[in-house]
Amino acid sequence: MTDFNLSSFLPYQISELSRRVSAAFSRHYRERYGISVAEWRVVAHLSQDAAVSVREIHERVGLDKPKVSRAASRLEAAGYITKVVNEKDRRLVELSLTPKGEEMIEVLAPIAAAYQQELDELLGEHAVEFRAQVAALTEKVGDRDE
Repeated sequence: MTDFNLSSFLPYQISELSRRVSAAFSRHYRERYGISVAEWRVVAHLSQDAAVSVREIHERVGLDKPKVSRAASRLEAAGYITKVVNEKDRRLVELSLTPKGEEMIEVLAPIAAAYQQELDELLGEHAVEFRAQVAALTEKVGDRDE
């Protein structure tokens, strides 16, 4: 045996926190729309920009390209997004929300905002500092695994 303690290991704590926080919100989009976490991330990301490539989503949301592609294919089949081949670079596929996808975001955005407020209330007076520390750690750690 070693004196290593998994429950106090920061990467484990962050992973477990992420899993729990994400699971609590995921029931909203799973129950209403039948989409996965990966699909939610794609839709949420597309709500920020008019048309985005799979590569851009991969870089921004921390999902590998095949997972983004599979999520995009399922979302397209469900009518939430469209895929258009970029005329200048046919290797790039641009994704965008359909009216059905935009409607989903209109329903889920206020729920997400309320959930964010709930988390901020749980953090209390430390909410702003906590978010700043998470952002700083994210920036400092960067994408070391790539």
